[in-house]
Order: sequence, then structure tokens, then C-alpha cells
Amino acid sequence: MKVPHMGWNNLEIKKPGKLLEGVENGSWVYFVHSYRVRPNSDDVITAESDYGIKVPAVVEQDNFFGTQFHPEKSSSVGKIMIKNFLDVCKK
Repeated sequence: MKVPHMGWNNLEIKKPGKLLEGVENGSWVYFVHSYRVRPNSDDVITAESDYGIKVPAVVEQDNFFGTQFHPEKSSSVGKIMIKNFLDVCKK
């Protein structure tokens, strides 16, 4: 597969998460990266994306949140996630 991965790819939601509230399974987000994260535990992965291999796309644990893609470039889906993150920060 071409690296860096640049372009749109869909999310496979694995379990509920604070960032993903209101995001539908299969939603498209914008990736620009040349690496992938490998968490010590799959328990923190809330969504993956398929790029020839499964790439952890969203991770959450307690007050730690991470995305492999760019929410700010991901149109209305990214807007939902940014709003969800800001809502968590307000608490």
C-alpha cells in the first residue's frame, strides 16, 4: 500500500467511545500518515480502519484520546468528534 496514506477511509467502530458519540459505523474520515500506532492493549481501540491491514483509528482510555486521522479535515464527522472532545473538556 502507498505510504504515506493520504485520503478518505471509513471507520469500523469496535465499541462505544466518548469521541464517537453520534458517529455512524462506516463513516468516512481523512487520513494523512506514514505510520500506525500499536497499543499495548486492544482494549483502548474504539475504531479501526482497513488499509490493507487493520489500523487503529481511534483510541480512548480514561481522559486520553487519540485519532490516527485528522478530525479537522474530516468534514461533518470530524466536527462531531471535535464537539464531543470539547464537551469532555468542559466537564
